Amino acid sequence: MSKPRATTEEPKRSNRLRPVAELVPDVGRVAFRKFGFVQSAVVRRWSEIVGERYAGVSAPESIRFPRGERANGVLNLVVQGAHAPMMMHIAPEIMERVNRFFGYPAVARVAIRQGEVARAPAPAPKPEPAPVPVEMGESLRGIADPELRAVLEGLAAGVAMPVLKLGKID
Repeated sequence: MSKPRATTEEPKRSNRLRPVAELVPDVGRVAFRKFGFVQSAVVRRWSEIVGERYAGVSAPESIRFPRGERANGVLNLVVQGAHAPMMMHIAPEIMERVNRFFGYPAVARVAIRQGEVARAPAPAPKPEPAPVPVEMGESLRGIADPELRAVLEGLAAGVAMPVLKLGKID
């Protein structure tokens, strides 16, 4: 009797256009794994994991695991000069937060390297919404819930903005 042949299945093709945002996580995942990250979310969400105070002076470089394992790794951080001693003192807290993020004991040790931390650019301020036209504002005054009224006023301002820019359309 012959052995059944192992088949290597190709990924299913969807004969449709796909947005780039749908493709980026797959490409990023390969690049991040190559440089030691299991999940790119650690880099993206570093300020959520450790807090704004520590994220401003540190950045994760990589997580190195023992061969064949996905636990008990070493988290390599870049920290701005004088902040390194402070980060050494809070290393157990950082390990706890990263492990809580992963949901298992992924990090057993933190290695700190002094260096320059690239700061993320501050987000651009949102433009002020146009004032709500009087005829739309009158109908919104009867709404008792202030949160709902604020959302509807923002929607009305967004709808009114093209009208104000182009002139009133009859």
